[in-house]
Amino acid sequence: MIGLGSKTPDFALKDQSGKIVRLSDLVGKRVLLSFRPLAWTAVCHDQMKSLEDNHAQLDELNAVALGIGVDSVPSNKAWADSMGIENTRLLSDFWPHGEVAKAYGVFREKEGFSERANILIDEEGKVVFAKSYPIAQQPDIEEVMKSLKAGHI
Repeated sequence: MIGLGSKTPDFALKDQSGKIVRLSDLVGKRVLLSFRPLAWTAVCHDQMKSLEDNHAQLDELNAVALGIGVDSVPSNKAWADSMGIENTRLLSDFWPHGEVAKAYGVFREKEGFSERANILIDEEGKVVFAKSYPIAQQPDIEEVMKSLKAGHI
């Protein structure tokens, strides 16, 4: 996994609406990259819903959450619609398959999807928090919120 203090690799991925999201366009904001293995699974559902449920609070803290997985844009669109996600952008790391997850050191080659992980980036594009979770465990959004509120970044 990418190390603390590392400068983050830029990327450009499509969200569930087919719009390009570039990390470099978010300089000046705090960014939470929330990697998830596969759409349409229970823990991934809860992980992405926690981002949506905390959208307003993240916005107040000058932070934006991006859900990232290897599913296609149409799959992410249908999934987001089914969950009622309106504010959180779900990014497709579909092709080249898992390229962004690989760049951040969270791709599981054998399974063909990413680790379940949260990577928090400061306003200047440096990693300030990085944690991988067991596949069956939902990441604790409160860890991220506490870091943001405490001003650790």
